[in-house]
Amino acid sequence: MTHAKSTERHAGSRLAGDLRAGAARRVAPLAVAAITAVAALACKRDEPVSETHPTGAPVVLPSASPPFAAPPVLPGTPDVPALVAAVRPAVVNITSESETERPNVVDPFEFFFGRRGPRGGEGDQVVKRRALGSGFIVDDRGHVATNAHVVAGATAVRVKLSDGRELPAKVRGVDERLDLAVLELEGGGRLPFVALGSSEALRVGEYVVAIGNPFGLGDTVTMGIVSAKGRELGAGPYDDFIQTDASINPGNSGGPLFDLRGQVVAINTAINPAGQGIGFAIPVDSLREVLPQLIATGRVQRGRLGVVIQPVDASLAKSLGLPKPEGALVSDVDPGSPAAKAGLAPGDVILSVDGTRIAQAHDLPRQIARRKPGASVKLEVSTRKGPRTLSASLDELKEESTERPRPAPLQAPGDRATVGIAIAEDPRRGVVVTDVDPGGPAAGLLDAGDVILEVAGAPVNGARDAADRIKKAPLDRPVLLRITREGKTRFVAIDRPAP
Repeated sequence: MTHAKSTERHAGSRLAGDLRAGAARRVAPLAVAAITAVAALACKRDEPVSETHPTGAPVVLPSASPPFAAPPVLPGTPDVPALVAAVRPAVVNITSESETERPNVVDPFEFFFGRRGPRGGEGDQVVKRRALGSGFIVDDRGHVATNAHVVAGATAVRVKLSDGRELPAKVRGVDERLDLAVLELEGGGRLPFVALGSSEALRVGEYVVAIGNPFGLGDTVTMGIVSAKGRELGAGPYDDFIQTDASINPGNSGGPLFDLRGQVVAINTAINPAGQGIGFAIPVDSLREVLPQLIATGRVQRGRLGVVIQPVDASLAKSLGLPKPEGALVSDVDPGSPAAKAGLAPGDVILSVDGTRIAQAHDLPRQIARRKPGASVKLEVSTRKGPRTLSASLDELKEESTERPRPAPLQAPGDRATVGIAIAEDPRRGVVVTDVDPGGPAAGLLDAGDVILEVAGAPVNGARDAADRIKKAPLDRPVLLRITREGKTRFVAIDRPAP
């Protein structure tokens, strides 16, 4: 029995040895191949890798077939030093000086110690202020793009080139609506300049490089990615910022944001002081649209449609019979404007301009502003009577103040309608909201002092008529009111609980 078990163990050992030897023979070629592949990859990592072909077309990596792992998205590290060396000569530092006056302050100890006030003179002091910023040369004639706020009110502007030269510059043109400005260098000769890329083609997640003059520390390079596009910061009707986590600090304003092809894709403009790695830049496509006008005339002419618009939320979309929230809701039309002549009316929703979809309300001002006065535009509109196609000939957008004083709320008693408001009649203005129930359906939507113009698309004739129309409005959809507030007209959709 013992001998038999010993024989079995010996045979088993021989079998295991044979199996190990066979496996080794089969694995050895695979191991050699794997080592060779690893060595090849290691060599490739040491070689410079370009993100693009010589033609500038994106590299298309071959797809991998299971069960092998997919190739890396980036076969190597971007050559940022080469990029910086190529574009840095066209990046400049800007110093602007401005003068402000402040009252001359008398030294309170003058009467006790015989000291005189500041400067010992009379009248206001002239205080010189200095602002630092960045910019980049856009052509060989020495035109420099930067932010308008960098040179706002400047009495003198000097530009420092990467080779150390300092040149005087004059402000050639300013577009305050986009916060863009163009300077013209004096006596620089033919200068290097950078190429303008496409912010429309820029993708979220792409690497970007910022070069500028933060805190006066010129030629500072930072790198990050595009964090988001189409950000609205409340800076104006044309907000369309690119968000990046490339470090941007005071002094970077007006400087370029490059893609890995060395093309400018945005102009660094703003930071979020409450956060880290949150900077904002103006898309270069906006600069490209206005640059010729700024150089030629120093100002920008924009088209004007003549409407007051507001976003379409889910409640408004349901009230207006739209399949989803989209477009720009017309809340008011300027008399005699291109919109009025084209037949636009309050309650219409503009869905496209010349075939370009208006996904959100803020898309409309951008589309209209891109067109010059006199241009004809085709508008796809959803109206109460169904879809329509309208044509409008734009006039010129003028700078004008739209602020009006807030009307004082009336305290006269009124009828409390089913949306939780008190209303009364004003002989001058019409039906005025005098009170809003904090727990009612209209809380947060209506304010005391609002003037009700329409209920469910029909003009109101007095407080009683407005209350009756609100009560009789169908309960299966929000009741739609057209109101004016602080001189501006808008629509409000109010959901009401079923009785």
